[in-house]
Amino acid sequence: MKTTRLYHFPMAEKKATGPASYFPSIEMKYGKPIAYWMKELKKVSKLAHMEQVAHLKENFEMGHGHANAIVHVFRAENGLK
Repeated sequence: MKTTRLYHFPMAEKKATGPASYFPSIEMKYGKPIAYWMKELKKVSKLAHMEQVAHLKENFEMGHGHANAIVHVFRAENGLK
């Protein structure tokens, strides 16, 4: 007897790497989309990297690693050093 098997192999999703890999857990933990945090950083875009990290930590009680990841991507996307 011939058995027919149906297998479903969805296309592998491209996983984020580097700091952006934290984004799903950041959205879950703080309940806001990454776009929200990018808008918040736009308000303080003139500050240095670590000052922006401190802004997220102090004003939104964000952990250091999460804040640093968002700031890193924000600065890279906006041509900031």
